[in-house]
Amino acid sequence: MIVPPQSQTHITIDLSGPEGNAFSLIGLANRLAKQHGLDPEPIVNKMMSKDYVNLVHTLNDHFGHCLILIEPPGGLV
Repeated sequence: MIVPPQSQTHITIDLSGPEGNAFSLIGLANRLAKQHGLDPEPIVNKMMSKDYVNLVHTLNDHFGHCLILIEPPGGLV
């Protein structure tokens, strides 16, 4: 199905693909924070404070309203 750009409200990220690596997700959080008028530093610092699962959960907590995160087979753990 082809959808006009204005009706695409979510960004889909396959966490098992190249867009799901930690550096890509941190970059995405940085861009989304700026787009939403937020300071990205505290979000990125929290993402980097622990492991990958924390990184993904923090991203989802802040931007889950505009993201669809597809878990890898077997889940995150």
